[in-house]
Amino acid sequence: MKLYTYGTAPNPRKVAIFLKEKGIDYEAVEVDMMKGEHKTPEFLLKNPSGKLPVLELADGRYLAESIAICRYLEAEYPEPNLFGSDAYELGFIEMRNRQMETELWSQIGQSWVHGPIVAKMGIYRTIPEAKEVSDSNVKKYYERLDREFADNEYVAGDRFTVADITLLTGIDFASTLVGLKPDAALTNLWRWHALMLARESVDDIINANENS
Repeated sequence: MKLYTYGTAPNPRKVAIFLKEKGIDYEAVEVDMMKGEHKTPEFLLKNPSGKLPVLELADGRYLAESIAICRYLEAEYPEPNLFGSDAYELGFIEMRNRQMETELWSQIGQSWVHGPIVAKMGIYRTIPEAKEVSDSNVKKYYERLDREFADNEYVAGDRFTVADITLLTGIDFASTLVGLKPDAALTNLWRWHALMLARESVDDIINANENS
């Protein structure tokens, strides 16, 4: 299978880490978003939304949206389990993953859209006041996470799941490209982050991007 990806973009990175955790072999195909390659007629046949990542299956079918791709991979390769092994865990991990997406990722996205990098691209009319609000929301959420990690080793309880991947890729994107690195005083959050960086799957993706 092929994963259409771009550099350290957070959503493709999410799927790449998931693939590594599962031990699945795949071919990474770089699509240069800065050159608009994800909006070409050829690419839009793969994903009409013109977004990354896209997974191309061996039979030529395509899947887009990072969590949809991960759900497919979980069904095809059920071990190690990353979405839940019983009814309660399925619901709990889904809940936690959605919280990371809707309560944190959404605010990081607002800060990105209204930030200086996007402003230089001239794609959108940026609103500085909107960024101020989302920046504040992100920082408050970091504080909430720090409190939660005082009692929990992982995002969804006592083991690594897809919710950890979602949070990691969000925080790393916010830290490197949005100017929203968690405060050093949030020691519980940074303890969790160090735990994530120690995982072989995360380290492999970091090294692959650094050497590309």
